[in-house]
Amino acid sequence: MALPCIVIAVSGTPGSGKTTYSRFIAEHYGLRYVSSGSLFREIARERGVSLLELHRQAERDERIDLLIDQRAVSEALKGGVVIEGHLAVWVLKEIAHIKIIFDAPREVRAERIARRDGISFEEALREITERERSNYERAMKYYGLNIKDYSVADLVVSTQHLSPEAIKRIVLAYIEGFQEKYPELFYP
Repeated sequence: MALPCIVIAVSGTPGSGKTTYSRFIAEHYGLRYVSSGSLFREIARERGVSLLELHRQAERDERIDLLIDQRAVSEALKGGVVIEGHLAVWVLKEIAHIKIIFDAPREVRAERIARRDGISFEEALREITERERSNYERAMKYYGLNIKDYSVADLVVSTQHLSPEAIKRIVLAYIEGFQEKYPELFYP
């Protein structure tokens, strides 16, 4: 059986749940999962620097972001994939069939990251603030993209008030509606 050719791009702010929901979508539909964030973290480990330090390096060296974004495009062109990354919906806007953005207020996301990473709320808030600033400035500098403009997305989901299960139902409802209209993308 041929792989589905559907391409789903997922972006979101740090701590919004984009990785959790991207993995869920990929698993639910039997799609490959590609994480630009994982590649970014891998590069940081290889260079022996923190995630924040790699963000700072990327502000001076566009090759870091371009490498990650070229990989996202390459994977998208293969089809049958969920690609998650802070620029995925913008970089893949002409390739992805479905573009989803997850978000929540900064304080909510900082609480999640503090719990997940075992750090203080203040440290998580500081890290989120720095990462968001760096991501925004690099997107503008390298691509002229305003990643605060969510109009590129097909679906924008606030993860603040609902349980993860409720959010999964919302995402599945959208994708199932898309699947009804374009079954050939799921079953080539």
